[in-house]
Amino acid sequence: MLKLKALLNKLSRKTIQEATLKYLIVGLGNIGAEYKNTRHNIGFKVLDALAGASNIFFEDKRYGMVAEYKFKARNYVLLKPSTYMNLSGQAVNYWLKQTKVPLENLLIIVDDIALPLGTIRIKPKGGDGGHNGLSNITQVLGTANYARVRFGIGDNFHKGQQINYVLGEWTADEEQKLPELIGHTVEIIKSFGTIGLELTMTRLNKKG
Repeated sequence: MLKLKALLNKLSRKTIQEATLKYLIVGLGNIGAEYKNTRHNIGFKVLDALAGASNIFFEDKRYGMVAEYKFKARNYVLLKPSTYMNLSGQAVNYWLKQTKVPLENLLIIVDDIALPLGTIRIKPKGGDGGHNGLSNITQVLGTANYARVRFGIGDNFHKGQQINYVLGEWTADEEQKLPELIGHTVEIIKSFGTIGLELTMTRLNKKG
């Protein structure tokens, strides 16, 4: 009986340890070729860059495209929701439960018009800033206490043109800046799992 109890305790500790080394990284965006190169899809673009550089591939699964990435003994589940932006919470909630990833190991990559292109800000929690994807995630999870990377896309649009702007494609000048910024965001993802949120914020928050 004592041996069985010791074994169960050992398995329980192992399960907890595995959970703490597992991360759910969600890049927000909209599915469909017409959205592929839009500003609103920068979350997809970042995860595609990480997958491409790591020779891993996304599979079409429930509520999204999913890939698994391993780095320094950490397991990252990469998720591109297929629910469209406004229902992103459905995908995030499902995959949090499916992977048994604790909320503190969730990281959302999201576009942000309140920040200029070139600024990338990591936050441990916060409001949705009018972003429908974040708003739905907060609503479904019942909390805003999850980490997010706010990728600045600027606000270079006239009044009433916000939707056209975020769903518009990058300009040629913006496209030239993207590789470095996307690469920086990929480093944030890796760092989030290896050195934690606080140190990642200190070292990798970036001003444009």
